[in-house]
Amino acid sequence: MTVTLSFHGAAGTVTGSCYRISHPGGEFLVDCGLFQGNKTVRALNEKPFPFRPADIDYVLLTHAHIDHAGLLPKLVKYGFEGPIHAIEATAGLMDYLLPDSAGIHEYEAERENRRRARKGKPPIDPLYTKEDAQEALTRPVGYEYQTWFEPGPGVKARFWNAGHILGSASIEVQVDDASGKPIHILFSGDIGPDEKVFYLEPDAPAGFDYILCESTYGGRERDDYSLEKRRDVLKTEINRALGRGGNLVIPAFAVERSQELLHDIGLLIKNGDIDPQLVFLDSPLARKVTAVFKRHSKGFHDMELSPDELFADNRFRIVESVQESKDINKINGGAIIMAASGMCDAGRIKHHLRNNISDPKSTVLFVGYQAPGTLGNFIQSGSPEVRIHGENHVVRANIRSIGNYSAHGDHTELMDWIAERLPAHGAIFLTHGEDEGRKAMQKALAEKGLSGDKVRAPQLDDRFELRATGIARVVHTDAPRIDPEQFNADWTSEYTQFSIELGNLLTRKKSDKERLELIKRLKDELAAN
Repeated sequence: MTVTLSFHGAAGTVTGSCYRISHPGGEFLVDCGLFQGNKTVRALNEKPFPFRPADIDYVLLTHAHIDHAGLLPKLVKYGFEGPIHAIEATAGLMDYLLPDSAGIHEYEAERENRRRARKGKPPIDPLYTKEDAQEALTRPVGYEYQTWFEPGPGVKARFWNAGHILGSASIEVQVDDASGKPIHILFSGDIGPDEKVFYLEPDAPAGFDYILCESTYGGRERDDYSLEKRRDVLKTEINRALGRGGNLVIPAFAVERSQELLHDIGLLIKNGDIDPQLVFLDSPLARKVTAVFKRHSKGFHDMELSPDELFADNRFRIVESVQESKDINKINGGAIIMAASGMCDAGRIKHHLRNNISDPKSTVLFVGYQAPGTLGNFIQSGSPEVRIHGENHVVRANIRSIGNYSAHGDHTELMDWIAERLPAHGAIFLTHGEDEGRKAMQKALAEKGLSGDKVRAPQLDDRFELRATGIARVVHTDAPRIDPEQFNADWTSEYTQFSIELGNLLTRKKSDKERLELIKRLKDELAAN
């Protein structure tokens, strides 16, 4: 039996990370993440796994972000019985992230079932439940960085610091083929930038048969910056926003982004650089995650605040209850409001956007990547009107973006990371990125002499039979789970924006007669098709 690498997620898109290794000793996964983005992409979560969960011996987990770990409860629900190997801090984060994710799926199923009941349709089950999440949380086995272990027959592995979030890792794996010769593979996980609070720069050895590298920021560069310069940019944005007289709303992921922002905002307040009335972190999950960060803070690097000062400023309000969250809406100005989710597609941030986005005195500041089809992407891209909780809202707030709080390395940093890991005797696989970004990295690698079959951009569910010296065979799926074009824009998100634009067009017409004429022309066009 050969060693086969299958790409069941993060292939042509930036979420759903899931790689399966089949080898003479069994099968295992590297990551098992939730698909996020537009409705068509999210529907992949509901489809059956393209493998039998009961056949998976164990999971190697790069980090706790939901797009890498969020389908572990579903894996358990459908028959997976093995352990989950991860860095100790990753296991600590999972204690909160997986039950939170399960709660969201239960809530969404409950809301959908109310609609279905009104239409006489049968109810649906949630993707997974809190009980499934709790069962998954009995499986983690924790490790330190750079320590070899043998998760199963014919496999050795060790974790390396990826510099992305707390506990994040690149995973070095040696898998024996049928002759007993090891095939040497490095899974990048998500690679952090060179300048980042809390962690040292990403690290791993050089010389592999195969390297899998994420490409989230392929083809995109951020301004060169130091941590000091990044705080200067944040200071400018905060003072400009508060100077307008309204609130500053920051969509931020509950893990990492929120904690980095709290650190830097706390430092700017301590130094007298900014003077907000209050700073809210409105996320029950972020509150719990922040407690995990405090427990690990003694091992952090590049902090300007002491562990005792971290997240402790008396203006900070780390909000948990629904009533506390609602009370924030009474504040008309002078507050910084951070809430999840970072792409505005779920969670409490939608309530704060609904309350502030039509106020010209308010500011919305994006500090991270906004996937195509998400509410955050529509707002960041300049849509004059957006739909939140089923209602249209005119965008009058000042929309701003800064890129230097991303937890991902940019194009140059990714290229440098690959260069430091070479040679790759077999091939380099570019994953966890949109096709445009992957093409940019392929071009850059070709300019360095790595081209043709040496650099691959696999599509969803592609399988590669591996030898130490190169790929023996490529198998493309006969039944794609999704049209790759739908990763970037699906009909549901386009329909939402079209309906908003059509409504605005009808409103701008001078008379009912003109509105009726427009509707008739559209109906005639539809009838002709």
